[in-house]
Amino acid sequence: MASGLAKQYSVIGVVTAIVLMGGFWGSLHGQTVLLKAVNELGFSRSNVTMELSADLLTPFGLQDLTRIHVRDAAGRELLCQAIDMDSDGRADLVVFQSDFGPGEAKQFQVYEGQKWVYQRDQFKAYGRFVRERCDDFAWENDRVAHRMYGKALETWIREPLTSSAVDIWSKRTSKLIINDWYMLDNYHEDFGEGADFYSAGLSRGCGGNGLWSENRLWVSRNFVRSRVIANGPIRVCFELEYEPFDVAGISVAEVKRITLDAGHQLGKFESFYKPYVRPGQTVQLVMGVGLKKVKGEQLELNPQEGWFLKWEPMEKNAGYQGLALVFQPSVYLEKTEDKLNHLVLLRLDGVHGTYWAGYCWDKAGIITNPAAWKQYVSEFAHGLSSPVKVTVVRNQ
Repeated sequence: MASGLAKQYSVIGVVTAIVLMGGFWGSLHGQTVLLKAVNELGFSRSNVTMELSADLLTPFGLQDLTRIHVRDAAGRELLCQAIDMDSDGRADLVVFQSDFGPGEAKQFQVYEGQKWVYQRDQFKAYGRFVRERCDDFAWENDRVAHRMYGKALETWIREPLTSSAVDIWSKRTSKLIINDWYMLDNYHEDFGEGADFYSAGLSRGCGGNGLWSENRLWVSRNFVRSRVIANGPIRVCFELEYEPFDVAGISVAEVKRITLDAGHQLGKFESFYKPYVRPGQTVQLVMGVGLKKVKGEQLELNPQEGWFLKWEPMEKNAGYQGLALVFQPSVYLEKTEDKLNHLVLLRLDGVHGTYWAGYCWDKAGIITNPAAWKQYVSEFAHGLSSPVKVTVVRNQ
């Protein structure tokens, strides 16, 4: 079902806008495309991910996306990652990243070279199905780490849990830690890299969702299948499939697609729903996205910019963390709550919903206070509404 529900929607990059233009730029590498990228916002933006689709590149003779290379104006080669979104054996897009100053314009050369062979230290995004830990799915980048729960956890003899929450692993290192922490099996203690201080439990945790109907949130159980779409070094993207669950008397199936890029505190969450209804019956679904309630939290909502955030003390005196949800302002309906969660209700595009969620930890040393967290979240939301503009010029 992951390939069924999710494939009904084409992949649309929210980080860049691509426009074709005429002209040329000479190169030593044969067929070359010149990109001009402009940050139209008045603040600096780091780790901006730019996407180049196969439909864009192949007319210029750039056929094999696993061999696409990018250089900046100074001749420095930038890390690239080819991604096969539909699992047909051919890459559909290439991603690379760059930093931009306020209002800065940059140029990049795109050309075909040797197939990429990556080194371990180039990976800044990674995720996997963790069979050895009751079917968890864990994912991370150089700033944050999360996990969600698989079906085996529902019947675990030690500590069973039925929950589709998003858990937090608090890391204060840029290295990838998932495999090491699972191997040592002692990740509730901080030995210098961070730890699992967070307890999502039956709440929505950090951005878990459900469907809102009859003044309550209806949620799925643990996921039953997973599919990795992209696995670093820049982007991790995967899908989790959920068995149909009850929503006010209607059975609804769900596939979640989660995407996290290097250097970002927030990841993209998409849900694709399939309601099982009688012929001729219609149903209007509303998504509810939650952040777990805790004592001592500070909350702020800005529906005009499209975000809801909180700053809160952590368990075990581990410091403070910020959590946030970001969404397109046009889909915002209202904020509400239930016993365990603060909830933002969002309008779906048919049966498809999208939002961004994530966190920061003050002891990671990157975002250390609520004012800095608010600035980060606000600028992230502005970046979604005003993506870096990229024009493409073919070499002749």
